[in-house]
Amino acid sequence: MELFDTQAPIHLLPNDGIATYYGQILEQQESQYYLHKLVENIDWKNDEAIIFGRHIITKRKVAWYGDINYAYTYSNTTKQALAWTKELLILKAMVEEITETKFNSCLLNLYHNGDEGMAWHSDDEKTLEKNSAIASLSLGAERKFLFKHKQTKETISILLENGSLLLMKGETQTNWLHQLPKMKKVIMPRVNLTFRMMVG
Repeated sequence: MELFDTQAPIHLLPNDGIATYYGQILEQQESQYYLHKLVENIDWKNDEAIIFGRHIITKRKVAWYGDINYAYTYSNTTKQALAWTKELLILKAMVEEITETKFNSCLLNLYHNGDEGMAWHSDDEKTLEKNSAIASLSLGAERKFLFKHKQTKETISILLENGSLLLMKGETQTNWLHQLPKMKKVIMPRVNLTFRMMVG
């Protein structure tokens, strides 16, 4: 199932969760400005994971920010949240106003090009509030994003535009996986900000 009209909010999932695509919430010039600022000013680190006892370091880079020094554990590694930057607070306020949802943290991903992606997963770690909303703001290269139902295996695909916003909430993480597939033809970077609600 391909979705093309991204101007009005689109409800992507047929059941067992809520995913709303708001389309582009930033003008192209704004998107490029924030992309440049975040690439330059965020404290990026290569992501790490321990899978089947092997320590893996990804090309993709990540950063973790929050209201306080939250500890976030996934893929058997733990990150400590850094203090918000000026640009992150501006973007957080914008996302909170549009989604009418409060967030206290943000995990950022930097994909240098289409050779870097993210495998199927759910954001259902115990340190996240259960069934809480996750808002995903995309800056830079347009990339395909997929959902797959854990039981029926139904898949839904959407192209995340530069400056666009996707909100996942309800039982989405319980019932659906999502991934960012590699796209070899993409040569530009993409920064993805995922605003979250940590417990405590």
